[in-house]
Amino acid sequence: MRASRALPAGSWDKTRERGTATLDWDERHRRRRSLTSDQGEPFLLDLAEAARLADGDGLALDDGSVIRVVARPEPVLEIRAGAAGLPRLAYHLGNRHLAIQIFSDRLVIRDDSVIAAMVEGLGGEALRREAPFDPEPGAYGGHGHRDHHDDHAHDHAHHHADGHRHG
Repeated sequence: MRASRALPAGSWDKTRERGTATLDWDERHRRRRSLTSDQGEPFLLDLAEAARLADGDGLALDDGSVIRVVARPEPVLEIRAGAAGLPRLAYHLGNRHLAIQIFSDRLVIRDDSVIAAMVEGLGGEALRREAPFDPEPGAYGGHGHRDHHDDHAHDHAHHHADGHRHG
């Protein structure tokens, strides 16, 4: 079986659902990879370009059926602070180029004990959780739509002493 198209959640007929594939963040951000559905059926994810798959999206199989994507809970840090503290913490996390999921009252990153200590040192609270992780795509990653394409030609390698110009 081959999945050649990603379908946004809600855009496909649920009666076509053949099964589910529970995937973590890394597995949901791919172009080509061998996978196995939760029902034990192997299939090839074979998209034209890398896609950011979200919970509830579908993978269209060549036979017309669909495998629904389920976001696997993974170890994350839920970061909380007061109204003035949260933007400050977001700045420090962003300065480290961390993938961040942003909510109005908290930030979520992948679990990292060094970052947890930094957050607490800056007056925030870092709570270890198991939850699906779906970070922001980033300024250079796409066009503001979750199933955008992250492939692009310029290099992001730099040293912090060089500033933050990309290109």
